[in-house]
Amino acid sequence: MAEKVEHIGKREIAWSYAGTAFMIGAGVLLLPFILHKMPQETVGIWNIFQAITFLVLLLDFGFRPTFARNISYIFSGVKTLQKEGVAHAESDAAVDYGLLKGTLVAMQRFYRWIAIGVFALLASAGTVYFYYILQKYSGDRQDAMIAWLLLIAINCYNLYTLYYDALLTGKGYVIRSQQINILGQTVYVGLAIGLIYAGYGLTAIVASQLISTVIRRVLTYRVFFTRELKAHLREVAPREPKEILQAITPNAVKIGLTQLGGFMVNKAAMLIAPLFVSLEMVACYGITVQVMDILARCATVFYQSYLPKLAQSRAENDIAQLQRSYLLCTGSLLAIYLVGGAMWLLLGEWALNLIGSQTHFVPALMLGVMLLISLLEHNHAVSAGFIMADNKIPFFIPSLLSGAATILLLWLLLSPLQMGIWGLILAPGIAQLAYQNWKWPSVVIKELWGK
Repeated sequence: MAEKVEHIGKREIAWSYAGTAFMIGAGVLLLPFILHKMPQETVGIWNIFQAITFLVLLLDFGFRPTFARNISYIFSGVKTLQKEGVAHAESDAAVDYGLLKGTLVAMQRFYRWIAIGVFALLASAGTVYFYYILQKYSGDRQDAMIAWLLLIAINCYNLYTLYYDALLTGKGYVIRSQQINILGQTVYVGLAIGLIYAGYGLTAIVASQLISTVIRRVLTYRVFFTRELKAHLREVAPREPKEILQAITPNAVKIGLTQLGGFMVNKAAMLIAPLFVSLEMVACYGITVQVMDILARCATVFYQSYLPKLAQSRAENDIAQLQRSYLLCTGSLLAIYLVGGAMWLLLGEWALNLIGSQTHFVPALMLGVMLLISLLEHNHAVSAGFIMADNKIPFFIPSLLSGAATILLLWLLLSPLQMGIWGLILAPGIAQLAYQNWKWPSVVIKELWGK
């Protein structure tokens, strides 16, 4: 029997919430140990590491979500991959394993070269940047340099095997993906806590991430490449990988430019901030952003779980299902932001004081503004995902323009105006509110409901 995209139902959604809750819970469990044992400067370096890791993931230039979406199309029965739009398939269409095999070969070749490029970039320009930051650092510089070298290793390996994530997402393996993530996160947190208390500092965190990533990749491979799938792939010749990349590349590049713009809006402040403010201020802003990211992950679980379903609905032109999915995704986003944000404002500082943290969140007014900016950001990102599920990327230029505006505003607010943390908060918020926050939700609503 031919394999198809896995069904996305209540059980899969429940596992997504359970898996995300566990991963967030594990992160929350680790965070007090980091904040309690590490001084503010070290927390600041850790936040910079997080931003660099996020930047490296962008260097796949949009191919991961594009590959995942096209894997969903293939398992939905499409016979060709198009530069724009989706070749519609019948619900009972067989999987084209030659197309699948060619796509797998294309993915492997692409990420091999990207990983080599990332190594060259981090080992040269990245090391120069980090050495400059270390001149402000009064902590253990040897520990920081070892952690930096491990960070280079984990980022290169992670990027080289990044297409594994696209395989699970595209096939709709929601439950098994969450199970693997739970196991990997358990290993990461357990090792990190042990090594932190053994006195290994930043090295403890990065080394634990490396081991966890290797475990997750091995398990992902075993889950996707079933005996049945391997048998099908052995029996067919791959479609020409070059042709597949030519079909995928235009929209992948557009997604990559969109993600680059998103990085400039949401993460560039973490890399620019150390050039203008102290590492202590970087730590305060950075730890707030990290918890904000946790809240955002909770709020977008429903949407992330439905990504394979969105691609399938687009392939089958099921507008009614797309309407239901949009209401569920945006409704859950708003509800979780309202409840989670209120709890954070009321109990956040109390929790940090309880664990004896050496680092604190930004003040309540700043936090409230950051919550609103983050909600608007992820609301338009969900809408963009619904547009992207139709293999159309109209938002890459606005994203780049928003990113450029954010960089300009960051310089203006941090250097001439010297607004400190307020500058870090307001720059991306102003840039996004000018266009993207309202544009993409209005496009989706008009398309799905004709309003």
